[in-house]
This record gives sequence, structure tokens and C-alpha cells, in this order.
Amino acid sequence: MDITQLIPEFGGLIWTILAFVVALSVIVAVHEYGHYIVGRWSGIHAETFSLGFGPVIWSRVDRRGTRWQIAALPFGGYVKFLGDANAASGKDEDAMAEAATDPAQLRRTMHGAPLWARAATVAAGPVFNFIMSILVFTAIMFSRGEVREPLTVGELLTLPEGTYGLQTGDEIVAIDGVPAPAFDDPEAWDVFTDGVPEAPVLDYTVRRDGNEQVVQGPYLFPPHISMVAPRSAGYDVGLKTGDVIVSVDGTPIHAFNQLKEVVESSDGRALLLEIWRDGQVMDFAVAPKRWDEPQPDGSFQTYWRIGISAGMAFAPATQPVGPGLALEGGVLQTWSIVKGSLSGLWHMVTGAISTCNLSGPIGIAETSGAMASQGAQNFVWFIAVLSTAVGLLNLFPIPALDGGHLVFYAYEAVAGRPPSDKVLRVMMAVGITLILTLMVFALGNDIFCP
Repeated sequence: MDITQLIPEFGGLIWTILAFVVALSVIVAVHEYGHYIVGRWSGIHAETFSLGFGPVIWSRVDRRGTRWQIAALPFGGYVKFLGDANAASGKDEDAMAEAATDPAQLRRTMHGAPLWARAATVAAGPVFNFIMSILVFTAIMFSRGEVREPLTVGELLTLPEGTYGLQTGDEIVAIDGVPAPAFDDPEAWDVFTDGVPEAPVLDYTVRRDGNEQVVQGPYLFPPHISMVAPRSAGYDVGLKTGDVIVSVDGTPIHAFNQLKEVVESSDGRALLLEIWRDGQVMDFAVAPKRWDEPQPDGSFQTYWRIGISAGMAFAPATQPVGPGLALEGGVLQTWSIVKGSLSGLWHMVTGAISTCNLSGPIGIAETSGAMASQGAQNFVWFIAVLSTAVGLLNLFPIPALDGGHLVFYAYEAVAGRPPSDKVLRVMMAVGITLILTLMVFALGNDIFCP
């Protein structure tokens, strides 16, 4: 049994919190393990590896003398290296006192390690987040495969009017006389889809058992919901993957574009959707929300959206993809998230898009629960996306973040000495203030943004 079936529709509070804790714990564990393992390789001794904060509920000490522990508050974690600062004294005084008289012991501390070792250890956390994302995206792309050529009917969608004459394994030759191009040719595919008539029933020329024949089938892009975006208008009212929209404000539709046109011109007005779900018809009132969507040139465009997407009338059959292509896809997907995040942040700073696009812990938790409720693969994909975002955030040159420490190390490399303790204390206080301000701002977005 798939454990995700135990999650109630769109998740209750308990499942939302659980999904958030699982997602965050995986990302934090990978991030902190990067610090730990590279520090160990670099000769820096880790005293504690903690998943979570607060009271310790489980711990053990390994043969290297590192304490591995799980703490009661599962909203972060840390690695404490020998000689690291602590809350009580500001520095690990015992370790530093011993290191002062023992050069070998000093080399095992974070403070006494060479600059390259400290920099590599600090940078390893974000790098491991990126590596995790690349590996997850690669594995998913490898398991999904690529669309088989020629375009072949895989799984048929469940639609109110059925599938007509289409069958699994049919190779699509043409639709209503418009020849089907290679699926991996985006320009030719766009011309093809634009040329297919927007009619409820179409004539499909298919190759079946080596012979061509004409059968009837539904419009290529029906209003069948393939995905519901978390925290969207559709999500809020309870639309589900697999729903079919049969009418909008009483007007029957058979194409997803018909719905899209009505939503985009709604100006936020509530729309009455008639939904077909598992043989039953039900009504939903949905008020579209403004969405800032990235464009190919890096800019953003604001649209009215209800947060659903659709695909073809059938899932294309796939074929295995090589590990090299899957890895390339994983790298490109991770890089796309980095570019999109930086572009979105820049457009928020310049006022080109709403700052409501920045989510805080509540928004991330809600998204975690929503993605978990839509299947294990979607949830794992979301964890990889979030891992990329966490890695990128930690590279920002803000004191108290990994990026801030790397800036200090860069200064040390140029100046030949680290910043003074006074400067470090002031900069760390500024960094913590900035981070707390950002967290409060993001939390306000979660509460007050529509």
C-alpha cells in the first residue's frame, strides 16, 4: 500500500506538519553532512552532529568521538566542530586551551585549520544540497524515461465521454489530417498543436499492428486536471488531480484553452466550474488569483490563474533514457531553479513583481503537505526543489550564513589575516538581524498575502 494514500485530501494539519518535518529533516541532514564529511576529510574534528535543536532525545558516540544526536525540535540542525563557538562562553575554551599548547590538536579545530580546509568545509553544505537535487532530478528523469518516437498512446485518461476508438499502443500519424511531428521538436510541435482543430471529437490517423486506420478521439488537450498547484485558488476550493471541467459559468467546454481564456479575462471574478469526478458531477466556485510567471527572457508576467494544469488526452508512452541524458537533465533542472530563484528575488527587490511570491515557514509547510498528498514522486521532487533553494540561500553573502563565512575567508585570503573579533561580532549581529527580519517578513506574507 502506498503510504501517501493515508494522507487525507490535501492533507490535514498533522500530515502537513509531518510532511514539512520530513522534508526539512532530509534537507538539513544532507546540508550538515556535507559540512561534516568534508570537515573530516580536511582534518577537522566534529564533536557533535545534531539533527534538530533543544533537548536531546537520542544520541550515540562513534569511534571517531563524534556524537550523533536527534533533538526534540526538528526545525534545523548543526555540526559543532572542535573549537567552535558555543552559547555559554563564545568559544570552546577547553579545546582552545589545549590547542594553544598542542599544534596537532590546534590543526583539528575549526579555528586552527588551514584556510582552504575551513572554506571547503563551509562551502560543502550548500554544495551537498545542490548535489542532492541533481541526483534526485536525475533519478526521477531516469525512471520516467523520455517520450517514445513516434508519439504513441500510453495510458488513456478517464474522460466523461470515454476514449472513443483510441487504444494503448496506437502510434499517432496525424490528427484531423495534420501530420504529427517528432515530439522532441518544440517548434514543429507548436505548429502542429495550433493546427489541430479545437473540436470535441477529432479523427486520429493511427498506426495499429502495422496498419494505418482512422479512429475518433477527444480533443488533444481536454480540460482534464493533471496537477493542482499548492496554495492556489483551485487547491483552496478542493479541485483534485483527475477532475475534468465540463463547463464554466454554465457554458460547456471541451478544451483546456477555453478554460484558460475565461480565467485570464476574469479579472478575479469568481467562476462557477462544473466538475466531473469519478462519474459524478459537482460544482465549485473558484476566484482566480494573480500569479507572477517567469518568461523565457527572464522577466515576469502577471496573469489570473486558478493554479491547475492539464496535459494531453493520453499519457505518451515512454522509452528508457540513458544515465548521461538523465544526469544532464538533472543538472539543467537544478540550474533552472537557481536562475529562476535569483530572477524572482531581483524582480521582487525592484518592485516588478509582488513580494507575496516569497513564502515563509507556513507556506513551505502547506506546500509540503500538498505535494505529499499528490504522491511520493511529487513530494520527493519538491524536496529536491527546496534543497536547491536552501543551498542557494546559504550562499548569500550574509554574516551567519555559509556565504557570509566564505566572504570572511576571502578577506582573510587577501588581507593575510582574519577580521578582528570585534568586527566579526558586529557583522554576525547584523547578519542575524537581517535573517530574522527576512523570516518575519516571509511569515507575514504567509499570513496576510491572498
